Amino acid sequence: MSNLAERLDRARHVATPPPGVGEARSAELRSRPVDPFAEVKERVHQTLVDSLGPRLYDPHLSEHELASQVRTTLQEVIDSEQTPLSLSDRSRIAQEVSDDILGHGPLEPYLRDPEVSEIMVNGPGSIYIERGGRLYPVETAFASDAHLRRTIDKIVARIGRRVDESSPMVDARLPDGSRVNAVVPPIALDGSLLTIRKFSADPFTDVDLISFGTLTTSARDFLSACVRGRRNVVISGGTGSGKTTTLNVLSSFIPADERIVTIEDAAELQLRQDHVLRLEARPANIEGSGAVPIRELVRNCLRMRPDRIIVGEIRDGAALDMLQAMNTGHDGSITTLHANSPRDSLSRLETMVLMAGVDLPVRAIREQVSGAVDLIVQQSRLKDGSRRVVAITEVLGMEADVVTLQDIFVFDYSAGRDENGRFLGGLVPTGIRPKFTDDLSDHGVDLPITLFARQGF
Repeated sequence: MSNLAERLDRARHVATPPPGVGEARSAELRSRPVDPFAEVKERVHQTLVDSLGPRLYDPHLSEHELASQVRTTLQEVIDSEQTPLSLSDRSRIAQEVSDDILGHGPLEPYLRDPEVSEIMVNGPGSIYIERGGRLYPVETAFASDAHLRRTIDKIVARIGRRVDESSPMVDARLPDGSRVNAVVPPIALDGSLLTIRKFSADPFTDVDLISFGTLTTSARDFLSACVRGRRNVVISGGTGSGKTTTLNVLSSFIPADERIVTIEDAAELQLRQDHVLRLEARPANIEGSGAVPIRELVRNCLRMRPDRIIVGEIRDGAALDMLQAMNTGHDGSITTLHANSPRDSLSRLETMVLMAGVDLPVRAIREQVSGAVDLIVQQSRLKDGSRRVVAITEVLGMEADVVTLQDIFVFDYSAGRDENGRFLGGLVPTGIRPKFTDDLSDHGVDLPITLFARQGF
């Protein structure tokens, strides 16, 4: 209960935009205190590296053994340091140097903090964190851009990726699954940029989403029935709107006896079923070859006898292969994409199908979309910082040259806000029963009529 209460407390915070850039940013950076132990830490760091040498990169050493050796040597180096230091200063220096050698430098405290959901490094001297939907600047900083680059290189090298002037942007992940994006000069003009979207060690459940107001009990029951009844679902929304969290929750409704194949750019899904096969795309190597895009993985997974296909996000021509999979017997598949509304998500799918390089008439593409997609779950990050499902929309089919939609649940904005600016409304049924109700019954899933009783706006 305490864990849920903490999550509720974090979810009630009101989103605040970050401070402006330009002169305000420069003044802020100048006002930040200079680390009085920077030189001491640099000396300790260098002495530690000289002392341990190749052992830092010994593949035969486990992480626990390496950490033990680093901390032992680190204590010896600090004890020999001539600069007068208090016990607390020694502990602080030891922790920061250890974080730098074994972890991710000044970011390590925020990676360990369960309340921090995102870390944004806007150059070596400017770091922001997201806590409870709000952005906060922190006093922590990297010593230099080279220090920041070492941290970025450590992250991307761990999964066999690289970032340099010839390839200045990279998507990667931390060992715990946290999503990482890095951009380095010359693309980044003011120093290297790093964004880490943390991976929750304790993933949110449907109960959590109901507690946060992201879903209602009725909407949860409806989505659970759709997943168990093998409806194809597209989760649509903007960046940071909570699509992956919702995808994780929807995937938890898949029966445990089904074979599931997940396909992602950077692996972050947390499925609890036993029979799960995880595939991850791979970028080109330094010679420009060896890339394995999402589209090839989607094609290949069709030969792996999947009951369900879950694609972390559709961004390109893989949309065509995904639609064909949905249309050729792989019912119950789920994917996400970026779009502002259910109608926009259909337009995005059309555009991405055209990116596959296949010369198809628009009507044929729309017929593929209307035949493949049964349900669109629209997610948004509202002005109060909360992440809400704002529409659950059924795809009915084609009418002339237009794909027709009907809303099953919509967000009730008319409920207003509380004294903290948080939206009081939630998803309410429109009173319309989905056309695929009979299909769900064929799969042994019955929807009670009370689930769709109109509540008014």
